[in-house]
Amino acid sequence: MADIQLRFHKDMLVLSEPIMTGLEKLGLNVARDGELTLLLEPEVFEEAYKLDMLTGVQCLIAPTATLTPARLTHTNMRERAQELAHTAIRIMQAQKPQHILVEIGPCGLPLDASSKASLNENCDQYKRAALLFENETFDAFFLNGFTRITDLKCALIGMRKVSDTPILASVNIDAQGLLPSGETILDAVAVMAEYGAQTAGFQTSAPISDACRIASSIRQAICLPILTQLYVSHHNEDQTVPTPENPYYDAETMVDAADALRESGVQFLRATGEATPAYTGALVAATDDLDAILLSGTTVTRNAENMPPVEDIATQLREKVAKAINNLT
Repeated sequence: MADIQLRFHKDMLVLSEPIMTGLEKLGLNVARDGELTLLLEPEVFEEAYKLDMLTGVQCLIAPTATLTPARLTHTNMRERAQELAHTAIRIMQAQKPQHILVEIGPCGLPLDASSKASLNENCDQYKRAALLFENETFDAFFLNGFTRITDLKCALIGMRKVSDTPILASVNIDAQGLLPSGETILDAVAVMAEYGAQTAGFQTSAPISDACRIASSIRQAICLPILTQLYVSHHNEDQTVPTPENPYYDAETMVDAADALRESGVQFLRATGEATPAYTGALVAATDDLDAILLSGTTVTRNAENMPPVEDIATQLREKVAKAINNLT
């Protein structure tokens, strides 16, 4: 695996869609049996990730979002945390992706921001999750799904106590750039930068115009690579135009979305929610061999000799995206 930090502010990179969503559609009760299946039937995950690899996705996300002690307690898997971490990384490495990201989600413990004991207890959850991977080979942690800034701060502090591995961080926001807590995305990314995250990320189900506006505001505020996750509310083959309720109704919507987000300064892209590998494949095809656009409006220079006309490139891109979607649906 290449060092992902060497690609910051350079290559456009796509993250794999949520693997658990696909497994739920196959009938797996993820909340109850996800960790047990990972241990007893790892081939279920292996087959799902093989499909992701066919898309050409650069970053595979490990099925490790629940590996904080508090969340593992709910499924009686706390004593097998180390085994879960090792199995997840082994499955990832078998696919030989360019990059492996270890996802860690909110621990779910009650948090009183005015209580030092409560803050320390929450920080310890993420510290212990990070320690599960101290002897594993992967590229970065992925702190994902956070809805309050204090929770995110605890996660960053806890992980930075024991690890200097790069951290990609993301919070959930609405079309106005507000977290469910009412806090702003700019306040969240300021905390990401202050407490050692290497990317500033957000997930939203808002239309692409709002996502781009938010990304542009982040780019003006902070010099970190930007990660944008587009939440797919519902895959609807009968829908023909985007709506505010379901702007990403089909995999092909990812093509224009990827282009617009790149222009807004985003480097990392991901389709989430009800997204299928076809969505991931569309993002990959739409950004393949492209560089991130830097703050100045320039890109990393590539050799431009013998480049075909722009019209030909656009035609080739559309054909590539159509082929990627057809191969995965």
